[in-house]
Amino acid sequence: MTLSLNTRAFIVSVVLLVTLLGIWEAMNPVAPSSGELSEFELLMGAADQQARVPPPSVVLSHAWQELSNPFYDAGPNDKGIGIQLGWSLYRVLTGYLAAMLVAIPLGFVIGMSPLMYRALNPFIQVLRPISPLAWMPLALFIIRDSEQSAIFVIFICSVWPMLLNTAFGVSGVRRDWVNVARTHELGPLRTAWQVILPAAAPTILTGMRISIGIAWLVIVAAEMLVGGTGIGYYVWNEWNNLDLASVIFSILMIGVVGMLLDAGLGAIARFVQYRE
Repeated sequence: MTLSLNTRAFIVSVVLLVTLLGIWEAMNPVAPSSGELSEFELLMGAADQQARVPPPSVVLSHAWQELSNPFYDAGPNDKGIGIQLGWSLYRVLTGYLAAMLVAIPLGFVIGMSPLMYRALNPFIQVLRPISPLAWMPLALFIIRDSEQSAIFVIFICSVWPMLLNTAFGVSGVRRDWVNVARTHELGPLRTAWQVILPAAAPTILTGMRISIGIAWLVIVAAEMLVGGTGIGYYVWNEWNNLDLASVIFSILMIGVVGMLLDAGLGAIARFVQYRE
C-alpha cells in the first residue's frame, strides 16, 4: 500500500519532533532530588537547574498545569495563560480591524486612480519602512494610555501590507472586465463591489495574512514595553522571575496562536480563489 504525500509528511514531522525532543531531553536531564544528597548539594542542584534550559518533560508538565486552569486570576502579576492570550488577541484584532477599515478602501482608491497613486506613493514609501515600535513613544505621549498605544502600534504595522496588496490587486484586474461593467452602465461603486472586489480578493487576502502575522509579532514586543497584561508581558515577567519553563511554554503558545490565525485567513483565501 502506497501512503499519500500528506501521510508521509506527517510521519516525517512526527519522527523529527520526537528526535529533537529526545536530544533536548538528553542534553538537559533533570537533576536528581534523592534524600541522600546533602542540603548544600540539593541547593546547588536547584541553582544549576535554574541556570540551564529546562528539558521538555519539565516544560510539558508546566504546560499541563497552566492549561488545566488557563483563566485563573490571582492578582495583577499572576494571571492564567488564557487571560494573557485573550488580552493580546483583543489588542491585535482591534488594531487589525481598524487597519482594514482604512487600508482596503484607500487601496481601492490608489489602485483605481493613477493620480492618487502618484500623489500618495511618496508618503507610503516614507512611512512604510518605519519600525512600528518606533511609534510607541509618540503614541504614549499623545494618547497617554498604554493599551490604546499598543492598539495604535498594531494598526500602524497592519495597514501597509493590506494597503499595498489591495492597491496591487485592484490595479491588476483585467481591463476587459472593467470595460464590460462600463458597457452595462455600472457606476464606480457597483463596479468596485461586483467586479473589482471579487477579482482582487485573493491578493487582498494575501495582504491580510501578512498583516495578521506581523501584528502578532509586534504585539509581543509592544506588551513587553507597556506591561500590564498580555502574552508579551507574561514572557517578560516570567523571565524576570527566572522561570524558563514558563518562558518556553509561552513561546510555544505564541507560535500555536499565530499558526491558527494564519490558518483561518488561509482558509478564507482558498475560499475566494478562482480560476479564469
